Amino acid sequence: MAELRPSGAPGPTAPPAPGPTAPPAFASLFPPGLHAIYGECRRLYPDQPNPLQVTAIVKYWLGGPDPLDYVSMYRNVGSPSANIPEHWHYISFGLSDLYGDNRVHEFTGTDGPSGFGFELTFRLKRETGESAPPTWPAELMQGLARYVFQSENTFCSGDHVSWHSPLDNSESRIQHMLLTEDPQMQPVQTPFGVVTFLQIVGVCTEELHAAQQWNGQGILELLRTVPIAGGPWLITDMRRGETIFEIDPHLQQERVDKGIETDGSNLSGVSAKCAWDDLSRPPEDDEDSRSICIGTQPRRLSGKDTEQIRETLRRGLEINSKPVLPPINPQRQNGLTHDRAPSRKDSLESDSSTAIIPHELIRTRQLESVHLKFNQESGALIPLCLRGRLLHGRHFTYKSITGDMAITFVSTGVEGAFATEEHPYAAHGPWLQILLTEEFVEKMLEDLEDLTSPEEFKLPKEYSWPEKKLKVSILPDVVFDSPLH
Repeated sequence: MAELRPSGAPGPTAPPAPGPTAPPAFASLFPPGLHAIYGECRRLYPDQPNPLQVTAIVKYWLGGPDPLDYVSMYRNVGSPSANIPEHWHYISFGLSDLYGDNRVHEFTGTDGPSGFGFELTFRLKRETGESAPPTWPAELMQGLARYVFQSENTFCSGDHVSWHSPLDNSESRIQHMLLTEDPQMQPVQTPFGVVTFLQIVGVCTEELHAAQQWNGQGILELLRTVPIAGGPWLITDMRRGETIFEIDPHLQQERVDKGIETDGSNLSGVSAKCAWDDLSRPPEDDEDSRSICIGTQPRRLSGKDTEQIRETLRRGLEINSKPVLPPINPQRQNGLTHDRAPSRKDSLESDSSTAIIPHELIRTRQLESVHLKFNQESGALIPLCLRGRLLHGRHFTYKSITGDMAITFVSTGVEGAFATEEHPYAAHGPWLQILLTEEFVEKMLEDLEDLTSPEEFKLPKEYSWPEKKLKVSILPDVVFDSPLH
């Protein structure tokens, strides 16, 4: 529940927005993190001291549903000479630490990230005759913020978000998002850490798929070169009816296809509806079984496994990273040494759970035969995993969003994997690794060719390689929504 009012309007929890020249007495009463971000806004918009603002009526820290306390909306005149149209500029307040008193975010010092380390922005093309900014982008930003707070996963420039619905609930083709650095907002040093600004960029389904198959940064760069698709500041136009590949057909073959062939894909993993079964043991033998075994108390990923999977995904996003899986080391402290803020969960299990098996007590098991299960959307990414990642000597991870498990495909060039050419299927608790040789990858790509056009086949769909003792099933979503997975 939110309300719209000028940020200067009086309210019980939203005092007027002070700029850098606010009276000292007022500034001392104003939340320092909020004050620091407002200072950057005032630098950019000195003539708009009190922009319209969507405000959470009941703040998140008082039990409300919306993690963002405020979303400010500014009118940006653009730059006609640079093909940058007039647009509305939305800026969130709440993913970073605004207050510094642990009401929302744990204060960890001034040198690291403030809260999650970033705020979201969005640039929406202003329609002719439009005198006030639409408010739907504020709810879109709240939706992304809820994901961050609930999953404790952060965003980085180049990330993509599969939304599967017009961002404004219209009939628009703009149904997904990429994230990039805001072209005007500068990082802010607050008393509670550093805040950067990540801009949401609306994209079509075909552009999302290209980002998945190649990399988000490459598609963002293409969007910057097409004025009506975003231009230099990547402004979203919800009325855009053509993809960049329809506007310029050469982009797909000359840039994206060649980029995939040369660079592979930078998408190192996805959260997905997936599961796996160990076919080499009887179903009733659940001792040290995989996490998706049928039962009331599935095995959980330990904190160490969770850390390694996150490190695996992070490394895959680095353009020049070596294909190395970080070692399993019980002595290593949780957290990532990276400028991307790590998740603040030590494991996927709640603090009150007693079901976690100590990491050092879980032995790695070699499996003879496995059955992989994916929903249609996840299955459609298997060719990308094989062609864009494994054939380039890299790895790819599916992390289940409906159960506590993960599947990592690795090539023979990846170091640090517990799956080997001698034992290509290996599990560490609920984490399965599958090592595929280049010859087998080529064979799988031939057999899975119809996955690139999933609308042409009916579910369920099964693929099997008996000589490799591997089976893959593409199943309806409802299978993964059941409590057994």
